[in-house]
Formats: sequence, C-alpha cells, structure tokens
Amino acid sequence: MNTVRQEAPELAQGTAPGNRRMVRVAAASMAGTAIEAFDFLAYGTAAALVFNKLFFPGLDSATGTLAAFGAFAAGLFARPVGGVIFGHFGDRIGRKSILILSLVLMGLCTTLIGLLPTYDSIGIWAAVLLVVLRIGQGVSFGGELGGAVLMAVEHAPAGSKSFYGSLPQAGAPIGILLSTGAFALVNMLPNASFMSWGWRIPFLASAALIAVGVFIRMKVEETPEFDAVKKQHKVATIPAREVLVHHWRPLLLAIGGKLAEVTLVYTIIVFSISYATANLGFTRANALNAVLIGSLCQIVTIPLFGWLGDRIGARRLYIIGTLLLAIMAMPLFHAMGTGSLPLYTLAAVTALALNYAIIFGPQSSLYASQFPAELRYSGISMGIQIAAAIGGGLAPLIASWLVSHVGGIGSVGIYLSVLGLIGALSAWMMKPTSSDRPIKG
Repeated sequence: MNTVRQEAPELAQGTAPGNRRMVRVAAASMAGTAIEAFDFLAYGTAAALVFNKLFFPGLDSATGTLAAFGAFAAGLFARPVGGVIFGHFGDRIGRKSILILSLVLMGLCTTLIGLLPTYDSIGIWAAVLLVVLRIGQGVSFGGELGGAVLMAVEHAPAGSKSFYGSLPQAGAPIGILLSTGAFALVNMLPNASFMSWGWRIPFLASAALIAVGVFIRMKVEETPEFDAVKKQHKVATIPAREVLVHHWRPLLLAIGGKLAEVTLVYTIIVFSISYATANLGFTRANALNAVLIGSLCQIVTIPLFGWLGDRIGARRLYIIGTLLLAIMAMPLFHAMGTGSLPLYTLAAVTALALNYAIIFGPQSSLYASQFPAELRYSGISMGIQIAAAIGGGLAPLIASWLVSHVGGIGSVGIYLSVLGLIGALSAWMMKPTSSDRPIKG
C-alpha cells in the first residue's frame, strides 16, 4: 500500500482560504487534545492527592497510594483498546466524526467521576465505579490523540507538517496546565472543604469544556488525504489486522520510540507530585507549581521543536531528543531527590519543557510518515497507546518500586535513561519524513 499524498490546492498554494482552514484545524486539534488531557490528567493529580484517602481508605497510606495509581494505570491500559476501536472507524468512516465522539465520551466519564460517592457512602463500589469510569476515560483518550494529530498533519501543507502536527501536541500541556491549575486553585480551600467537595470541581467543569470543544470540531472539514482514500476505494476492511500483519515493523518502532517520552511525562506529573509531598516534605502547592511552570513553558517549546523538525528533519530531531534524555535523566532525578525545592522545580521544568518537548514536538509528522493513509489512524493510535499503557500506565508503579527497593529517586533516572536509548534506536530505524535527508542505516 502506498501513502496517499494529496494536498488541497489552496493549502499547497498557501492562499487565504488555505490559511483560514489551517487556523480552524489548529484550533480544533489543540482544543480537543487540551480538553482530553485536562480530563484524563485530572485523575492523575487527584490520585496523588485525594483518591487514596477517599476511595481506598481501608489501606495504609503507601498501599492506598499504590491502589490509586493502579486505578490510574487501568485508564492507560484501556487506551490501546480505544486506539483499536476509534482507529478502526477513523480509518473507515473518517477522522472528524470519530474525534467528536471521543471527546463526548471523555467528558461524560470525567463529569461522572466528579459526581461519584466515596467509600464512606457506598463502600467498595466507590472504588469499582471509579475504575470503570477511568477505563472509559482511557478508551476515549486512546482514540483522541492519533486522530487529532492526523487532522493537523493531513491538512498541513508540505514543508510544515512537523509544525502543524506539533500543535495538537501543544494542547496536551494546555490540558495539564488547566488540570493542575484547577487543582492548585481548589487546593487553596481549607483542607476539610477540599477533601469533601473541592476536588470535585475540576471534574465537573469538564462538561463546559466539552461543549466548547465539540462546537469547534464541528467546524472542521474532513482531511484531504482521507477523502482521497475514499475516492480511490482504498478503505481497509479491518485496519488493525492490516497493521499487525503488514506493518508490524513500524508499529513496533512507534512503540519503542514513544516509551521514553510517555514514561517521562507521567513520572513527572503523577509520581513526582506524590513523592515530593510524601518524602520531601513539600506542600501540594509546591509540587503542583513545578508542573504548572513546566507545562506553561511547553506551550512554547513543543511548537518550537515542531517547527525545528521541519527545518532539520523530524526523525533527526527525535533521535537527538531521546539521546538527550538518556544523558540527562539521572542528573535530573538526582536533583529532584535532594530535598531542595528550587532544584526540584528546576529539574521538573527542564524535564517537561526541554526533554519531553523535544521528543513530543516532531512526533506527529514522524509517526504519520510510517503508515499509509488508509491505515494511519489505526497504526498511530495503536503504536502510541500501547506505549502509553506500558510506559505511562506502569510509570508511577515502577517508580514507586524502584525508590523503595533499589535506592532513592535517582534509580528512576536510570530507568528513563535506558528508555531514552531504546527510543533513539527505534527512531533511527524508522522511515525518514519528507523533511529528513536520509540517515545512513
């Protein structure tokens, strides 16, 4: 199967209609991923601060935290399922309608989490319902990111695919910023109020964000490349099977390339917050502020590295980013474990704004180039979501185990250095994008 490369005429020529279309596409992609990330990561923040006490109170503090992180991981393990389901219909029906559906499902699950009774009200069923809704979030998020980046990359003109592909990626830190910021605000309430009802506000606010996101996405047209697939009658019957049988190599490389980045971000925004409050004596506000600053910087650095990917090559930049993480991970996590708040903040901000961003920025165009258009939604979604389940889902659990059994938070840096090397090797073995000059090998 050959990748369809058809640009809308006004996009290829850079005319005013093409520019307006790209503004709409960029807004829809960023808004959707921001809202999905807000909803999905609100749980991660609450898991570190609230859920271990309200939904798993019969356990000691450490075990309760692990149980809350386990429920967090359930959402990530559900993401490959969402990738297969939404990828299937995204490759058969189209990108636009499936992206709207994923957004609605996420909003429904998140709002219901905000309405859940706690363990004190309904006992163990509180934890069961929490996990079920978390799995629903995971299924939704599994179909979101792959479709959002395709909406941007497939609409983008040649020579700008890495930049436009980075814009939905930049929506993720906006979601982190909104989620962490919302919890930072409600954290200003008296502790009794925060634990009683304040933690619910970020989840309930999701309903308004979803309405805005759906409205914006309704205004976007289907991508030119998917329209070309339909016109040429190349729609796959079972896209996931085609990927597994005929495109297993790029699928494995996508998983290997994604592991370092997704493990890094979930270790910082979920595990490190819990570690800083439980082991370093920082307040919740101290830990949340570090993530807030890093996320704010990412809004600039992710598109910056996307733009740079168009200049020097997305694959080349990806290799540089993963190697940089392999070098920096151990010193960064050593700095986080010193007990110094300035060093903790500097390390968290550097990890998010530099190490994470330089990998995440060019990722969309690099991964899109690995699969033909008729299988691209499934291929990208399966690759990134399997990696998210392995890397992100296990990140807080593995980090907690390493700290307890290997020797401090510095051991987490060793873990991430190894994943960085795996990511660099995977990217080196990928097909180059149109912005890459061939790299020998």
